[in-house]
Amino acid sequence: MPQLPSTKSTSQTCSKPLSLASSRSSPWAYSTHPHYLPPLTLHLPLQPLENLPYPPSSPPTTSCASLSKLFPPKTRAFVFSAATDLHTHVANTATFSFITLRPRILRDVSASISLSSTLLSCPVSTPIFAAPTSLGKTVHPLGELEISLGCRSVNAAQVISTSASYPLPSIVSIATSSSLTPPHPLFFQLYLDKTRSRSAALVTSAVSLGIKAIFLTVDAPIPGKREADERASLATSTLTITTPMGDTATLTKGDSSGGGLGRLIGSYVDSSLNWDDIPWLRSLLPDGFPIVIKGIQTAADAVRAMEAGVQGIVVSNHGGRSLDTSTPSVLALLELQRCCPEVFGRMEVFVDGGVMRGTDVFKCLCLGARGVGIGRGVLWGLGYGWEGVGRYIEILNEELKTTMKMCGITSLDEVHPGLLNTRKVDHLVPEVLSEEHPYVKWRPKGMKRG
Repeated sequence: MPQLPSTKSTSQTCSKPLSLASSRSSPWAYSTHPHYLPPLTLHLPLQPLENLPYPPSSPPTTSCASLSKLFPPKTRAFVFSAATDLHTHVANTATFSFITLRPRILRDVSASISLSSTLLSCPVSTPIFAAPTSLGKTVHPLGELEISLGCRSVNAAQVISTSASYPLPSIVSIATSSSLTPPHPLFFQLYLDKTRSRSAALVTSAVSLGIKAIFLTVDAPIPGKREADERASLATSTLTITTPMGDTATLTKGDSSGGGLGRLIGSYVDSSLNWDDIPWLRSLLPDGFPIVIKGIQTAADAVRAMEAGVQGIVVSNHGGRSLDTSTPSVLALLELQRCCPEVFGRMEVFVDGGVMRGTDVFKCLCLGARGVGIGRGVLWGLGYGWEGVGRYIEILNEELKTTMKMCGITSLDEVHPGLLNTRKVDHLVPEVLSEEHPYVKWRPKGMKRG
């Protein structure tokens, strides 16, 4: 791997206390309390919940702190918070448990499994990709640089956020270092700026740097209300953040409007974004350059995206961070299959939200997803640096392969919905493509359609 600026190793055993305070310059840096990391060779916790104990095979919590304890309160609140009462955040994951597997037996599964595929015509070694996440530097001093190295180590695609901690050229430079041949696919997630010229410059720069697709985020026109993020105390009296577009904003301890990092970094996002802006974005790109709309939550909008001629969509509710009680992502994926299955043949469909295990990845693939994004889990692994990111994805890959063989298949080409039983959730999925409620028919006067 290419050499990065020196930091303390995060691959330490329980016998050695790890304090990262000296290697952090951010106001939410790890406190002076020492923390302990279990060996990286162990399975990483795949449920980043507060005070989660290790499984029996891992070191006891008396000798190694829970990984959630690695992160100071402000970082924990920003990374792992969600909108208001967390219903969608919880349901994103919980819904997978109601979709059961239907294994086929006496199939020859002795062949080794390759998870190699393509995402938007880019070759990858796994259908799992790193979903865009903001402010990776709050988790690790090298943030998105380490995420990029971790994805490269397993040849997984990475979607770089507009709100990344590091400039796009720096991340691309690490990913395309001469010692990494060829680089893993890099996509760019775009929040449209209120000043369009700045977004135009950013998109043009991304293309020139070799970015392979633009993921336009549409499910967060305004910042969601994330109460944990708003309430968490700062480590210092003030915190100044520079947005990716060069604007600065300051949080102050005791600010009556709250202390949300999400609120600050979303302050530049243009809430007037609409379908008419898709042609404008396309005009900035070379002919045929992939545009993916990230944040589709209904079949009606999936069809609208298909008609707009984009190359892909991400079925996503922003990890439950935008609008609480919105539809869990896997249910939205089922809605597409029931109401507009033709979209799967016209564009690539991705999904993120609540994926915690290889079985979850498998279920998404069986329902037609081309790729499956992981957000919080990648940041969880980032606590170990690039090795943790790579190992996290490897764990999911291993679980996916196990699930495939247990279900009687040895190739991604063999996944299909017949391997799933969705009866427990079918009643939650709309039956027809309609913008109307099935029986409540009133509308306010002047209400816009579409």
